[in-house]
Amino acid sequence: MKKILVVSVAIGLLVGCATKQYPQAPAVTGEESAALDCTGIKQEIAKTHSVQNEIESTGQFDGRTVLGVLGDFGIGNGMAKSEARKKAQARLQQLESLKAVRCANDNS
Repeated sequence: MKKILVVSVAIGLLVGCATKQYPQAPAVTGEESAALDCTGIKQEIAKTHSVQNEIESTGQFDGRTVLGVLGDFGIGNGMAKSEARKKAQARLQQLESLKAVRCANDNS
């Protein structure tokens, strides 16, 4: 009986730690948009694409995926990935809008 209890507690602890940690892309702040020039905007766009790639690689199937499915049918990991994607996409759209304004005269 003790073994079953110990195993149950161990599985519970593992499942509690099973949610993947996705990188978060913050929204473009007013200070950031005021300080960025065309080159800086392009660098931030490249960084945001890198964050998007990291989100996708973090979302690949692994042991935490299995534990997440056992704990909450994978809902927590799915929600975390979806939220990270939304934030990265929102940042990318903000940067692209800023690029259209700041880099209008730039030919590169």
